[in-house]
Amino acid sequence: MREKIDINTWIRKDHFKFFSTFEEPFFGVTVDVDCTSTYQEAKEKEVSFFMLYLHKSLLAANRVEPFSYRIIDGEVWKYGVVHASATINRPNGTFGFGYMDFFEDFEHFRTEALKEIEKVQNTTGLIPSSSGENVIHYSALPWLNFKSMSHARSFSYHDSCPKISFGKVRDENGRKMMSVSIHVNHALMDGYHVAQFVDLYQKLLNQKTHELISG
Repeated sequence: MREKIDINTWIRKDHFKFFSTFEEPFFGVTVDVDCTSTYQEAKEKEVSFFMLYLHKSLLAANRVEPFSYRIIDGEVWKYGVVHASATINRPNGTFGFGYMDFFEDFEHFRTEALKEIEKVQNTTGLIPSSSGENVIHYSALPWLNFKSMSHARSFSYHDSCPKISFGKVRDENGRKMMSVSIHVNHALMDGYHVAQFVDLYQKLLNQKTHELISG
């Protein structure tokens, strides 16, 4: 489900109109998160660490409202739920785009996501799955401890989906740290909202999966 936002009465009316005129309305930040607890939980549960931290990031995104805003034909819409459009790496060094539905229950999310990962890994195309506007574009670069990131963009396509990328896990003073890059459309949100997401994501990374649904 989605609902249209009345731009004329929206608190971000001026911000939206200002940044919507930009050729590149996206801005991005790169932050470090402490993923020690989630890393340990993945080991204990014998589940994919990627799957676990991806799910927690979707939980955070679905709880910070501006991450559900999208611009469609010049109008702003708010989606009731946002899902993942993620790059899935293949053993041969290529990747494909996969679509993963979001479910608050991790095991439900994991079961469906594993089906999508298997499908992508058994194909050779770039886009074996289709997705709509209510997604976040995810990518993982587990080989790189990056400090910043830019994205390939087609400026003729008016994109408004947030883009979140995860880097290499590294050990620092006994903790597991990971870089996270977050790019968002400035017409829809500001640094304040990105900070809300980062703070909530860190809180969720510190919690066990069974504690998350009540959030």
